[in-house]
Amino acid sequence: MRPEKTRAYVSVSYGEKHSLRSELNAITVTLAKFKIECFIFVDQYSFARDQEQEMMSQAMKDIDGCDFLISETSHKAIGIGVEVGYGKAKNKPIVYLRRNDAEHSTTVSGISDFHIIYYSILDLQAKLESVVAKVIATR
Repeated sequence: MRPEKTRAYVSVSYGEKHSLRSELNAITVTLAKFKIECFIFVDQYSFARDQEQEMMSQAMKDIDGCDFLISETSHKAIGIGVEVGYGKAKNKPIVYLRRNDAEHSTTVSGISDFHIIYYSILDLQAKLESVVAKVIATR
């Protein structure tokens, strides 16, 4: 049975969040079609360099509060791998996605339940719609 309010945690490189704004907007719009709240961690918080423990504690708390995790890996980042690993350990469905011309992440791909390689924003939206329907069906 689907929970009353579904929430997706979106993991993305903090340093590349601006260059991925179109993709993040597409993810948000697509999830909204399913009435799923899109939680993009890097857009919600700003931590100082010496706040590593607070940052990761907050990330784990936010992942705990989500139903599934989307990892946008077009720009690799260690934090994405950590968040995905934590989400998997908490039995959250993991969606791996990247642009077709981006380097493949073997570790994140290898732990993910669903995979999306997209060629354009419209392609991302269409493929994500299909995957989200499958994620919802398994909940």
